[in-house]
Amino acid sequence: MIKPVIKWSGSKRLQADEILKNVPAQFNTYFEPFVGGGSILYAIHPKKAICGDICEPLIALWNEIKDSPEELAEAYRLRWNRLQNEGYEAYYSIRDDFNRTHSPEDLMFLSRTCVNGLIRFNAKGEFNNSLHHTRKGIKPESLEKIIMDWSKRIEGTLFLADDYITTTASATAGDFIYLDPPYYHTVGRYYGTKSIDFDEFVLFLKKLNRRGIKYMLSFDGKRGDTDYTVNLPKELYKRHKFIASGNSSFKKVMDKESQQVYESIYMNY
Repeated sequence: MIKPVIKWSGSKRLQADEILKNVPAQFNTYFEPFVGGGSILYAIHPKKAICGDICEPLIALWNEIKDSPEELAEAYRLRWNRLQNEGYEAYYSIRDDFNRTHSPEDLMFLSRTCVNGLIRFNAKGEFNNSLHHTRKGIKPESLEKIIMDWSKRIEGTLFLADDYITTTASATAGDFIYLDPPYYHTVGRYYGTKSIDFDEFVLFLKKLNRRGIKYMLSFDGKRGDTDYTVNLPKELYKRHKFIASGNSSFKKVMDKESQQVYESIYMNY
């Protein structure tokens, strides 16, 4: 199991092994324009990659992990020690600092001490998750090992703070793109916007086909007896599979009912 360095909503950490089985055996440059927590990037471990996201603080943190892992680990250690010594006020002081400066060091600390470890922003782009009072956060020595491991794993990756169209603009035939956009039926925010434009995204996939570029798309699937599969135009892909994604924690908490979740993957090869 991949140990995450950045916890991100919609992570494909649990599905990484199954997704990896469907990745082309050979390709030139790997592209991932909705990189999030980077689980598929880690699993594939490409020699050359271009990954991006519109969330600038996220990309700043990825670049810090890649270029300055020792400094990042030490910055976490200092903030973690401060939390142990000063209590909850230290967390909210650091959160205020981040919302002023967007420091990747602050974001690393917040992501590892906030509720459920999930990075969450409001409509203004401010980090607004609270301190997880019943946990002390991952110990600095443990996080340092994870940061160093990921830093080596992503050394051949260029990270861009941009949208999916711009991030993949340089892709050519022979490259491979993995797409994990906000899902069609997702309720919530994608860093300041409600969703991406579906028609524009479909046009983007059509253009990838015309350019001869292989892609895999993770998208809506099934939960229990409910089918959320999106009616994508058939000419966009050659294969559609469902992969198991565990049980729905929401249904288990709200209705005391366990439902199996399956996500879709679409491939144009």
